Amino acid sequence: MKFVCLGFHDEAKFAQMAPEDAQKMMEVCFAYDDELRRGGHFLEGEALDFAQTAVTVRGRNGVVEATDGPFSETKEVLGGILLLEARDLEHAVSLMSKHPAVKMGNIFEIRPANEEVNRLVAERIAAVAREA
Repeated sequence: MKFVCLGFHDEAKFAQMAPEDAQKMMEVCFAYDDELRRGGHFLEGEALDFAQTAVTVRGRNGVVEATDGPFSETKEVLGGILLLEARDLEHAVSLMSKHPAVKMGNIFEIRPANEEVNRLVAERIAAVAREA
């Protein structure tokens, strides 16, 4: 099964870290990601830029608004997305519980991928590619 792991962290805490400590933290996390890759669990991942670079688009009363900043104002913000292959949710939780980022205070929200909708999206992508 495919799972989407949303990684949240405290940007202010990260920004206050000495550059060499931040680099060490990243290396420890990358090493665990490599373990996940070797086990066939790490499918893909994307790191996000800082939340202050975000723009949120929403519809309100029939009007589309774009505002600077993230969707929600919280201490922890979405910092990245990891696509994980696991037997089931319990296995996914077990794998991500061992991630060094969790021990550093970061949070992972783990959700099963919606395979039905993703199949429809893949069909649309293929159809548009055939048109080109």
